[in-house]
Amino acid sequence: MVTVTSTASGKTLCYNLPVLDTILREQNSRALYLFPTRALAQDQYGKLSDFNLFPTIKHAVYDGDTPQHERRPIRKLAQIVLTNPDMLHIGILPYHQTWSAFLCNLKYVVLDEVHTYRGVFGAHVAQVLRRLRRVAALYGSRPQFLCCSATIANPAELVSQITGNGPPHVVTGNGSPNGRRTFLFWNPARLGDQLSERRSANNEAALLLAALTASGIRSIAFARTRKTAELLLRSARFALEAHAPDLTKRVASYRAGYTRQERRDLEKALFNGDLLAVTATSALELGVDIGGLDASILTGYPGTISSAWQQAGRAGRSGGRSLTVMIAYDNPLDQFLMRHPEYFFGRPHEIATADSDNRRILQQHLHCAAYESPISPDDLELFGKNARQCLQNLREDGNLFLRAGRLHCFNGAYPAAKVNLRSAESTVYQIVHHVTGSLIGTAEYGAALRTLHPGAIYLHQGETFRVEELNHQLLEARVMPAEVTYYTESAQRSTLLVLCAREELAVGAFGDVVVTSQVVSYQRKRLQNGVVLDVNSLDMPEQTFETEAIWLTVPVEICERVTCAGYSVHGSLHALEHALAGMIPLLVACDRSDIGSLTTLNHPDTAHSTVFLFDTYPGGVGISEALVGRMPELMTAALQIIEECSCDDGCPSCVHSPFCGSGNQPLDKAGAALLLHLLLSRGPEGSHETLSESNVAPNTSSASG
Repeated sequence: MVTVTSTASGKTLCYNLPVLDTILREQNSRALYLFPTRALAQDQYGKLSDFNLFPTIKHAVYDGDTPQHERRPIRKLAQIVLTNPDMLHIGILPYHQTWSAFLCNLKYVVLDEVHTYRGVFGAHVAQVLRRLRRVAALYGSRPQFLCCSATIANPAELVSQITGNGPPHVVTGNGSPNGRRTFLFWNPARLGDQLSERRSANNEAALLLAALTASGIRSIAFARTRKTAELLLRSARFALEAHAPDLTKRVASYRAGYTRQERRDLEKALFNGDLLAVTATSALELGVDIGGLDASILTGYPGTISSAWQQAGRAGRSGGRSLTVMIAYDNPLDQFLMRHPEYFFGRPHEIATADSDNRRILQQHLHCAAYESPISPDDLELFGKNARQCLQNLREDGNLFLRAGRLHCFNGAYPAAKVNLRSAESTVYQIVHHVTGSLIGTAEYGAALRTLHPGAIYLHQGETFRVEELNHQLLEARVMPAEVTYYTESAQRSTLLVLCAREELAVGAFGDVVVTSQVVSYQRKRLQNGVVLDVNSLDMPEQTFETEAIWLTVPVEICERVTCAGYSVHGSLHALEHALAGMIPLLVACDRSDIGSLTTLNHPDTAHSTVFLFDTYPGGVGISEALVGRMPELMTAALQIIEECSCDDGCPSCVHSPFCGSGNQPLDKAGAALLLHLLLSRGPEGSHETLSESNVAPNTSSASG
């Protein structure tokens, strides 16, 4: 079953009460609680402790922070084990023999915050849970899944994708009290005579956080990246130095990458009021109890309506009045919402997807499953339609061998150690101090190329480091402390080869592609306002991977009409590409960085001028596929953002992209609008309606609007 209700509505009781009741009646029963973060597991451990049922019911946290001497007693005695999918994958399933007593009696598996299991992470977790079901069956148990989620459009579908079970029973009734909330949309003012750019959203958020803190209002400012969370902290402290220097130490940052003790200390300081304010990534978006906050600041639209309401719900949990401020970035999606707040408040929550058939991820987990127990033909149904081919690939690569009708893993192999659930990549770089050699942090391969190139600025706990060297042989980035007034952002360029079209569309196709991308430059931007100081070229290694894409082909006759109207075909297509890619998170639960895009004049594989939109993760994670059948809706949104923007030649609010490897050149905003009009009036889609007029009614029931 899955409970889908708002923040602070009592979802935790929906699984704690039946689990505790069962164990009180049947002492041998066991339950496994899975949380997406360690912080949430620790928080829920405290809530279980509040029942004061120890030692009648024994519960414990078992994760990477658990001391070795405590692990054996937990395996043998604990009736409720709280952990995360990563530990289940790497520290429990491969050693299931030591968990035999627990697995024999496993009655419940709790999945909290199940809406977070989407994209790459969701695809990995889907396979980990299939491995769990398989191992549990070896010990004669068939646990029931109890799931909780924030509001999403398709909870039953997502839970089925994640667990591999049939459709769950969905509970949506919510009777929790809610205090009055003021929700403010804040659009930074435009800059300069040309009115083409806006004030920095990061700077606005930091100044607002500082003002709230100085007024004694307990607040949280959310950021979409670790870097931004650190930037907000530095800027807020700088602003407080001038007016309330005694409060600078009462503002902190919270994000992934901190040590266990740092996280616990921050959570405690927030809860007891020692901290007045915190900047955070989505690590604090989930249900960790951090006490009664009064205000939440969303630095940019989080990417989904579900996440926006989750972040807003971190303030006002005690039922009192609260304030939420969403400060817009100067990008197409944020600016669309600033002009159409009715879309945000009236639209159903997004569809969340987890591609359980992702071949690259499936193959990794089949290798892990074979290590846990030899794979038989009976297991094929559990792992889905691509399992047979993936197993064949593993045999051909020398990872598995056939004996007595079952596929075995070679002795000595430990494949789980090479599989990172949070990424489709397995290569991890260490970030070390150039002089002392001490470990500061880690980054996956793709992220290392984008953020740890020579000259990059790396932020950690409010401290600034400059990357001196990125060593691909040693898999490490060497950094030095640096007092600078700027930060860095990289840009990359891509080429694309079409492997096959799986589905033909009225305006293009969906299928498999090979993408080759390369980080080619980085910008230095002023810390206070994001103004670009300079652009520096880079020569980084290429990345080549197979993924899924949807593409839009533009017939020659339409290109000719654009040319006859006096517009640049290349600039028009390029602007169209940026507008389409920028609006995808409006329709599919994803981050803008999950989507790559590319424009090619007369692409050799399509024989037309083509705009490609592709998943940036190897194998794809279902984002492009979710757009099949929704291209007219996406194109309508792109047209609307272009036509409603008041700039003359294109700006960050409509057709500029921070991810563009060619510096947003060439771009033709007016030509892109003409292209969209021509494409939307062509084919079976016929005419189109504006999203703001036809798809935002508060009583809309369709997930696609």
